[in-house]
Amino acid sequence: MTKPVRVRFAPSPTGYPHVGNIRTALFNWLFARRYGGSFIVRIEDTDVTRKVKGAEKGILDSLRWLSLDWDEGPDVGGDYGPYYQSQRLKLYKSAAEKLVAQGDAYYCYCSPERLDAMRAEQVKRKQPPGYDRRCRELTPEERAKKQAEGIVPVVRFKVPLEGQTRFKDLIYGDVVFEHSTLDDFILLKSDGYPTYHLANVVDDHAMEISHVIRAEEWISSTPRHLLLYQALGFEPPEFVHHPMILGPDRAKLSKRHGSVSILDYREQGYLPQAMFNFLALIGWSLDDKTEIIPRQALVDNFSLERIGKTGAIFNREKLDWMNGVYIRSLTPDEFFDAVQPYLMTDIAAGEALIDSEDYVREILPLVQERAKKLLQVVELTKFFFVEELDYKPDMLIGKNMDNNSTVKALKAAQDKLKPLKAFDTDSLEAVLRPLAPELELKTGQLFSVLRVAVTGETAAPPLFETMAVLGRERSLRRIAAALSKL
Repeated sequence: MTKPVRVRFAPSPTGYPHVGNIRTALFNWLFARRYGGSFIVRIEDTDVTRKVKGAEKGILDSLRWLSLDWDEGPDVGGDYGPYYQSQRLKLYKSAAEKLVAQGDAYYCYCSPERLDAMRAEQVKRKQPPGYDRRCRELTPEERAKKQAEGIVPVVRFKVPLEGQTRFKDLIYGDVVFEHSTLDDFILLKSDGYPTYHLANVVDDHAMEISHVIRAEEWISSTPRHLLLYQALGFEPPEFVHHPMILGPDRAKLSKRHGSVSILDYREQGYLPQAMFNFLALIGWSLDDKTEIIPRQALVDNFSLERIGKTGAIFNREKLDWMNGVYIRSLTPDEFFDAVQPYLMTDIAAGEALIDSEDYVREILPLVQERAKKLLQVVELTKFFFVEELDYKPDMLIGKNMDNNSTVKALKAAQDKLKPLKAFDTDSLEAVLRPLAPELELKTGQLFSVLRVAVTGETAAPPLFETMAVLGRERSLRRIAAALSKL
C-alpha cells in the first residue's frame, strides 16, 4: 500500500442497523486498526423521504456498544468534513455540472409517469428494466422548450454504449461488466439531492478513502462508480466486496433468521465482546478451529485475504454458546455490573437490588454458569425475589414417589434443618445428604423434592448453595408451604 489506509462506514439513516450493516463496519474498523489507518463514519442522509426518526442515533449507539470508535465523523469532526452528505450538496451539484459541461452527463426531463409506463412496457416485453435514453440527445432547442415548461430535470450519466469496465476486487478477483448492460443512471435528482452513485464517489475521493469495503450487493454498482471516477478525473480506491450473511437455510438473512436491529441483541442480554467476536467470524477466520478470539488478537491478525468468497451463515446457536462463554469469563463484579440493568426491568428484582445489593451479589454467582444471555438471569433468579412461589403441587412429587413419601421427605428435612446452628452450604449438605438413605430414597429423589419446594422450579442452581443464600427462615417457610400444598 502506497498511501495511508482510510476506510469508511457510510450508513443511511433510513432504518436501524442490523447484523449485516454492523459486520461491514466491523471489517472496516478491523482493517483500519490492523494497519494503523483511519476509520471514518459518514452519514449518507440524502434520501430525505425514507429517513427514519432515531435511526442515526441507533447507528451511532450500535457502533459505540461494540466500541467501534471512529477517527473522523459525527461528534468527533475531522479534516475532511462535514460528515453528513446533506451538508455537502454544493460538492455534488458542482460535480454534476462539470459532467454535463464536458459531455459525460445530460439533463433528463422525463416525468415519473412516463418512466413508470416505460418500465411497465419493458416488463411486459420481458426486457431488462432501464432508462431508454430518450433525453440523451436532445437538441438545445428541445432542452430550452422543456425548461420553458417549468420542468425541473434530473442529471443522468451518459454511459458508453459499447465496451466494458473491468476492475480487480480484492476478494472476487477480476470482474467485468459490459456497458450494454448498464442504463444511464441518475446522478442528481430534481430536488437537488444526489443519488448514492454520485455522492459516494465524490465523497470517497474528497475524503481520500483508500479502500471501499462493502457488501457484495454493491458489486454491480461498481462499474457505474468507476465510470464516474474516470469522467471526473479521480483515482479510484481499492474495492473489497464481502459476501452477504445468509440464514441457516442459505437464503438471504431476514428477520425470521435473526436479522433484527443490532441493539435488539443488546436488549436481549448479549455482551458486546461476544457479539464483536461472533460478527468477526461470519465470513472471516483466523484458522479452521479457533472460535474465541480476544479483541486485540482479531486486530493483530485481521486480513482481507482471509475473508471467504461464499455467503457466511448466521448461526444463532453459536452466538448463544459464545455469549455464554464470555459471560462465564466475567469476574463477579463484572457480572454484577453487566446484569444490573436487566434486573432493574423486573419489579421484585429491582426492589431487592435497591434494598440489599449484598443479597443480589450472593445470588448471581449461582446462575453465572447457566446463563447464555444477561436477560435470562432475570428468569433464572426470580424465585429469590418473591415471597410466595407459584407452582403446581404435582411438581413436588419425585420420580417413583407418591404423595405420602413426598410429605414424609419434606417433614424429615424440616426436622433436620430447624435445629441447625449454621445455615451454610457445608452444614446443609452434612444433614441432608445422609437423610436420603435414611428415608430409603436416592439423593436425586430427595433433592428434587426440596428443589421444587424452595425454588418452585425443577431446574435451579445447586441446592445447598441456593438454600444458604435464601436463608433459614425463607427456606423453612417454603418447605412448610410445600407441605400445605400436598
